[in-house]
Amino acid sequence: MGDEKGGLPGESERERWNRNFADLLQELRVAQTGVQILFAFLLTLPFSSGFPHTNAFQRVVYLVALISAAFATTHLIAPVAFHRALFRRGRKPELVRYAHRMATTGLAFMLISMVSSVLLITDYLLNRWAALSLTVFIGAWFLTYWVILPYVRRSWIDAEDVAEDREYAEDSPGEQR
Repeated sequence: MGDEKGGLPGESERERWNRNFADLLQELRVAQTGVQILFAFLLTLPFSSGFPHTNAFQRVVYLVALISAAFATTHLIAPVAFHRALFRRGRKPELVRYAHRMATTGLAFMLISMVSSVLLITDYLLNRWAALSLTVFIGAWFLTYWVILPYVRRSWIDAEDVAEDREYAEDSPGEQR
């Protein structure tokens, strides 16, 4: 029973929640890998030979990057723990809503960590003005692709997109996405 809530034609409410959860898990896999690599890099950075040469500003930026990476990691992995706690309890809608909020929060912290990491490295390599300018550009780039375009696109529907969506749904009946 496809509906205005995003269901596919012939899809039950339970199938929709299962599909939504499977889609969310796929997205989390990508984000988790990225944040884990960034977090690992940040954890090892103080032990590198150049770190003692950083100034007070760079150390503060490092702490912002490190702590926001830790928060991002927490939020992007939290849906796994929540799933374990709710496993086989018939609470998939609650799980999907919670996981969505955690993933969104995790991505926000990941953005902060990545932009802070760029600022840290560029400030170490370049003068402060160049580092700040480049970091503002990178931050705007992230915001454009992670926030602005998805938000604008939410209500922007092309006839071509609708046709592609219908074709996709018809080509894969019963397929688990």
